Amino acid sequence: MNTTRRTFIKQAGATGLGLTLGGLTFSAQSYANIVGANERINVAVMGCNGRGSGMARNFQRNAAANVAWVVDVEEGALKKGVDAVKNAGGSPKTEKDIRKVLEQKDVDALFCAAPDHWHTPAAIMGCQAGKHVYVEKPLSHNPREGELAIAASRKYNRIVQVGAQRRSCANIIEGINELHNGIIGRVYFARAWYTNRRVSIGFGKKVPVPSNLDFDLWQGPAPRRSYQDNLIHYNWHWFWHWGTGEALNNGTHEIDVVRWGLGVDFPTLVSSEGARFAFHDDWETPDTQTINLQFGNDCLVVWEGRSCNAVDSEGRDRGVIFYGENGAMETGHDGYRVIDQQNKVVKEVDSKQVVDGRDLASPNVGMDALHIADFLDAIKNNRRPHADVAELHKSTTLVQLGNIAWRTGQRLITDPSSGHILNSPEAQSLWARTYEPGWEPII
Repeated sequence: MNTTRRTFIKQAGATGLGLTLGGLTFSAQSYANIVGANERINVAVMGCNGRGSGMARNFQRNAAANVAWVVDVEEGALKKGVDAVKNAGGSPKTEKDIRKVLEQKDVDALFCAAPDHWHTPAAIMGCQAGKHVYVEKPLSHNPREGELAIAASRKYNRIVQVGAQRRSCANIIEGINELHNGIIGRVYFARAWYTNRRVSIGFGKKVPVPSNLDFDLWQGPAPRRSYQDNLIHYNWHWFWHWGTGEALNNGTHEIDVVRWGLGVDFPTLVSSEGARFAFHDDWETPDTQTINLQFGNDCLVVWEGRSCNAVDSEGRDRGVIFYGENGAMETGHDGYRVIDQQNKVVKEVDSKQVVDGRDLASPNVGMDALHIADFLDAIKNNRRPHADVAELHKSTTLVQLGNIAWRTGQRLITDPSSGHILNSPEAQSLWARTYEPGWEPII
């Protein structure tokens, strides 16, 4: 048998299915039981309540990885992470403080699914500790952090991949290549959207911190605020102090596909409208929002977010549609279709896999597996991953600029070479944030 372990990993990842060896079919999960543990990349998973536990399982199922540690500041979430890894055949150690885990010399990589305010600080700490990093979207809480994440990745020569799984999806890659090759001619407009049926978070009460939660460590880099009972685990997304709203929580995925398809970097004009319309409660970010991004005289992008109205658009809960001279291309989770000017579908590529765009743990295991495989292969071959930190900083900044425009009520003029805001010191002041003393990210 001449098939090497590395060849298996690449082939299994590329197909999302498995490989036939000696007449038997092995999945990446089953092959992990054959490969020696000392050949695998040891991963620490930070943040285990929802997405983290799903990804911990998916990492453990990969033949090239071993989840050596699960890390969470809340005991219930920590148990979710342990159970997920054990169900995939692993046996992780546990810790609540990521700083202690990063000191371990046998940890090769960090996967971060902690809240948004932790993403870049954890990525920087990981790079400084000599670990490669896979950080969930959004890359950063604010644009300045994205710049720092790039600097850390390059200074310490570490792979930093962002959780933009569509970058590793073969059908989406094919569709973007078709777009670049002119299948609908010159493209000048793109629309992206996200829908959900989120409920009210009510009005939180200031209560004692639960005994099973280290709230000080949960806040980490963020300046300290009092605990309230409608914040953890998920509702922090809707508070500017820790979260970034629906635009970053989900819009980042589609805006990344838009920017990739259009071949643009930073915009020249940014505006945003919306509000918290659906309910009256503690939710600070918009539940209904549009972000408009103009790139000179080349193209326009519109993102629409509806957190509390789940009616599909173009027959999808979320997606992207590009408009060009000769028609349109629509992309969903893992496929695309081309429509001509007579509204006829002239090409359609769809894997037929079930994808739940609102699943908090793993909308599609196959897409996650491909992105994990790309990250691990990038480490082994010392190359940039599909969703490299520098590329995803650009995509993340687009929606962050939309939020800044919304928060200031201003139409922003921006530098197309960097994204920096040119016409408003008030808006540019939101480019960065303050930190809890002693937690400032320093490269």
